[in-house]
Amino acid sequence: MGARLPVLAAALWWGSLSAIGFVAVPLLFAHLPTSAMAGNVAARLFEAQTYISIACCALLLVVSKKKHAEKPEEWAQAAMVFVIAGLLLALLVQYGVAPRIVARQNLRLWHGAGSAMYALQWLCALRVLWSTARS
Repeated sequence: MGARLPVLAAALWWGSLSAIGFVAVPLLFAHLPTSAMAGNVAARLFEAQTYISIACCALLLVVSKKKHAEKPEEWAQAAMVFVIAGLLLALLVQYGVAPRIVARQNLRLWHGAGSAMYALQWLCALRVLWSTARS
C-alpha cells in the first residue's frame, strides 16, 4: 500500500480537479436558474477542491522521502517542483483570486486569471500523476 500511496494521492488530486472544474461547475451554470446561484455553489466547490489539493499535496510531500533515506523517492525527484507549484496555485486561486471574483471586482481579469491558474494546477497534478504512476 505504501508504494501506491503517491499514485492514489496524485490520482485523487488530478481527478477531483477534473471532475469539479470540467464537469460539475459547467453543469451548475447550465442547469441552475441564474448565474449568481451557480457562482455561489461553484465558489463552495472550488473551496472544497482547494482543501483536497492541500491534503493531496501535503501527503505527497510527506511520502516523497522515506525515513532515513538520503535522497527523495524516484518519482519525487521529477515531480516535486510540480507538487509545490500546484499547491501554490491552489492557494493563490482560493485566497488571492476567488475573493475578487466573489466581490465582482474586474470580473474579466480575475476570472481569466483564476481559470488560467486552475488549468496550470490541473497540468501540475497530471504531471505528478504521470511521475508517480511510472515508478
